[in-house]
This record gives sequence, C-alpha cells and structure tokens, in this order.
Amino acid sequence: MRRILGIALVGSLAVASAACGGRQDSAASDTGGDVTCEVGQATRIGIATGNATGVYFALGNAYAEQVNAAGGNVQATAAETGASVQNIQQLVAGTYDVAFSLADTAANAINGTGSFTAKQPVAALARIHTNYTQVIVRKASGIKDVAGMKGKRVSTGSPKSGTEVIANRILTAAGLKPETDVQAQKLDLTKTVDGMKDGTIDALFWSGGLPTPGITDLMTTAKDQVEFLDITPLLPEMQKINEVYQEGTIPAATYGTAADVKTIVVPNFLLVREDLDANVACVLTKTLFDRKAQLEQANAAAKEITVQTARQTDPVPVHRGATKALDDLGAPQ
Repeated sequence: MRRILGIALVGSLAVASAACGGRQDSAASDTGGDVTCEVGQATRIGIATGNATGVYFALGNAYAEQVNAAGGNVQATAAETGASVQNIQQLVAGTYDVAFSLADTAANAINGTGSFTAKQPVAALARIHTNYTQVIVRKASGIKDVAGMKGKRVSTGSPKSGTEVIANRILTAAGLKPETDVQAQKLDLTKTVDGMKDGTIDALFWSGGLPTPGITDLMTTAKDQVEFLDITPLLPEMQKINEVYQEGTIPAATYGTAADVKTIVVPNFLLVREDLDANVACVLTKTLFDRKAQLEQANAAAKEITVQTARQTDPVPVHRGATKALDDLGAPQ
C-alpha cells in the first residue's frame, strides 16, 4: 500500500511539474549580437507594479497574463509594490525584471538625482499611459488649495512611490515644508481611501491612470463628503523641477464629478535593466502592443498605449531589444 501511494505521489509531482512547464530560469543578461525577438529557453520574469487598487497593479497583472497567453518561452508574474522609486531600486537589484514608473522618477534614476544617489542602469521598453495627479480633500477640512493643507492630515502615498515624490514637490511648490507643515500619512491607496471615508485623513495625493479603482471607490461611497482640487496654479513651479509636468484634465465622466477637473499630468514608462537580454525585451515590447486590446479590458488607461508615443521616453534610453520591436511595429522615431 505504501509503495502504491509512493508511486502515485511521484506521478502526481511529475504531472504538476509538467503542468507548470518544468524548470524556468531568470532572464539572462544581454550578450550583444542580432536581436531576433526569439527566446529559446524557458524564462521567468517578475513585474513590479504598485498599490493593489491602482492602475499599475491592474495593468501589470493583465500584462503578465498576456505575456503568458502569448505561448512563448517567456512567463511572467506581477507583484504589488510601493511603486516608482521602490520599483526602480528593486529592478536594479534584480528582484524584478520589469517595472512601472513615472517619467519624473525614471529621469531622476537616469540622472542620479532626487531619491537616487547614483545613476541607475535602466532603459525603457516604451512610454505607456499618462498619470493624473489626483488631489482630493474632505469638504469638512476647509482646505481650498494646497497651501491650506498646513497642519492637516495629508496622505502623500506609499513610501518610495512616485506619488510621494510628486506630493512632496507640490507641497513645496505651494510654500509648505512636507516634513513639518503637514501631518504626512505615508499610506498606500487602500488605507488612504479608508482614512478619507472615516475622517482620519483630511486630504490625499494620488498619481495614477484613469480611472483608478481606489479613487472610483472613494468617489462612489463618499462623493458628498469629498472634492477634487485644481492644482494647475502650481504648474509653473513644478515645470522648473522637470518640464515633463504638463496640464491635463480629469473628465467629469471619469468619477461622476460635476465638472472636469484640471490637474498636472506626467507620463509613465515601462522600464527594464539596461543589460536585460535583448530578445526578452523585444518579446515583452511586442506583447505590450500586440495585446493592447486585452489590456484595455483590464483598465481603460491602456487605451493611451500607442506606438505613436512609444519612443518618447527621454532622458531614459529605449532598450535595444525594444527598439527592434518598435521598428517592426512601425513606431515613429
């Protein structure tokens, strides 16, 4: 009986191994040579996304599913993270192979400024969707502009996130010291939304695509208690820091607001290490565009992913594997 059970167990393990595709190896480093966009061996990659109720997380998981559905040798998994700054740090450390990042944070990484004390060896697969800076206050707080956040409980986003970077810059542009003039709550979006609902947080900053599920939740359940701020008067000061900041509009239909909301926007990039195997980078880039329709089903922000703007990643260079894919896709130079 024991022998039969043992044989059955071994058989089950063999089936499980076969079902998982057998052994998979981490993505190799680039060795030069021609880019064929073919990956000859089973390769496993990790994708760093963001907060669980944010667009990075929704798109990152959908992207991983589409990489896997493509049926090639590259298999992907997505993970919840603190977003941009942390993503780049862990990308360079080898914890992940692909990372979502705000363009301003990526520029800091390339230049070794801001949160980075040295230039980071990263490259872009493509420019993707746009992040909208969403600043929401509780009406009962009496906050009418960013300067009015002095002394208030303000969520500036997860530590080491792109939201935290932008929040601190906007507070500074308004003449406040983020470290002392506000009661900074460094929380992820889920906890932030909960705090806005129960009144333990007066205001929030969030940088994300449209619609962000967590913001949809807040505006659905606490719509009469909260409102968006127009932060565009601070745009000139923000552009002194980085010209990537531009004016944008959150359409009223996005969250059911009474009118459109003006705000500050910044693009997003999909990043990899500069030495990632070029064929892996090529496959990942082609999948991003070939399966755009499926990504749109996960979140409408994916509609902004287009070959027309894919190469617009300055100062971050486009990875040579991605360059091959974009050439094949007819992306403008």
